[in-house]
Amino acid sequence: MNLYDSVTLKGQVARLEPLAARHAAGLIEAVEDGEIWRLWMTMVPAPQEIAAEIERRLELQRQGAWLPFAVIEQASGRAVGMTNFLNIDTPNRRVEIGATWYRRRVQRTALNTECKLLLLTHAFEAGQCIAVEFRTHVLNHASRGAIERLGARLDGILRSHQLWRDGTLRDTCVYSIVAAEWPAVRMHLRFELGRAR
Repeated sequence: MNLYDSVTLKGQVARLEPLAARHAAGLIEAVEDGEIWRLWMTMVPAPQEIAAEIERRLELQRQGAWLPFAVIEQASGRAVGMTNFLNIDTPNRRVEIGATWYRRRVQRTALNTECKLLLLTHAFEAGQCIAVEFRTHVLNHASRGAIERLGARLDGILRSHQLWRDGTLRDTCVYSIVAAEWPAVRMHLRFELGRAR
């Protein structure tokens, strides 16, 4: 199985579907929950930018750089966010999970834990990845905490790594989980999901 072929990943709480234009209405509703696009240290699209953001991610998929998903809440059947495989490095069997956001109502719930379990399982088991990365703004403490709770380790900080939309420079924290750590991380995520249910 090719890690980067379109695939639907299903769990009990969440389903990751290949991103499509039909998800736009649900994603607009999701991004309006808490006005999460206003968080300055993230790159979450505003409601009027959702359609263009879907098309941007699909174009990156056509280029072989990303594999974007709509995050579907199983209970409601509604799109509640987006996530992706990105910075795909096939020869070195590395990938990043990122450009992820969820509506406020489902943040810090079992949904995020299950999404990460689905993505990591696909990367390490179907894709035979050597390492999976996560990246976030150095000042995004909520995101850093969530990544660390997965069991990822901080590899380092890329200083002045990206020019942000407001003209500031982003320092980027780079985390990873390597293949040797995956069995323990998988057990931890399954344990956390069991406690959340």
